[in-house]
Amino acid sequence: MAKGFIKGVKGELKKVVWPTKNQLINNTVLVLLLVLAFAVIVLGADMILEFLDGKLWNIIGNKLG
Repeated sequence: MAKGFIKGVKGELKKVVWPTKNQLINNTVLVLLLVLAFAVIVLGADMILEFLDGKLWNIIGNKLG
């Protein structure tokens, strides 16, 4: 049973189309840039929401106090 499984895995791995070095580098750079872009977007949204939250609490504090 194990021999058949290993044989099947080897057969499937022969069918895989592996990326070239240039494709791998390009895809890696693209992923890193997208992660960086989303991190900047999330950071910006967090900073805006934190600013608005502070303003809201200042308004509430002024009304109550």
